[in-house]
Amino acid sequence: MSTINMEFLQWDCQDVAGWIESLGFPQYKACFTQNFITGRKLIYVNCNNLPRLGITDFKDMQVIAARVRELLGITETPWSHSIADPRQSAAALFLERKSHTGERADRLAYQQFLREPRRASKQ
Repeated sequence: MSTINMEFLQWDCQDVAGWIESLGFPQYKACFTQNFITGRKLIYVNCNNLPRLGITDFKDMQVIAARVRELLGITETPWSHSIADPRQSAAALFLERKSHTGERADRLAYQQFLREPRRASKQ
């Protein structure tokens, strides 16, 4: 995780729209800007919620979701895990915390997150 560039967390809606365009999907720029998807909100973008943004082409959804996971440095949850209690990697849990706004989330570093007592108990 420490080698992953976290710059995307600072992206505004226009930065995210530019990134979507760079993936070859200029037709979806407005979907991201009109829904105010910033870098922090991009953490929650997956195939489950892309239709709510206006993206319904299944193949496009798969590509965009895969590229988001790639950007975030996380892997897809294997199908063999329970839906009721899916396992999440430390990186995914960290990004979930970083998706929040505010000084506390801004200050949180990955190594600090790993040292938190409640984090250690979830491993």
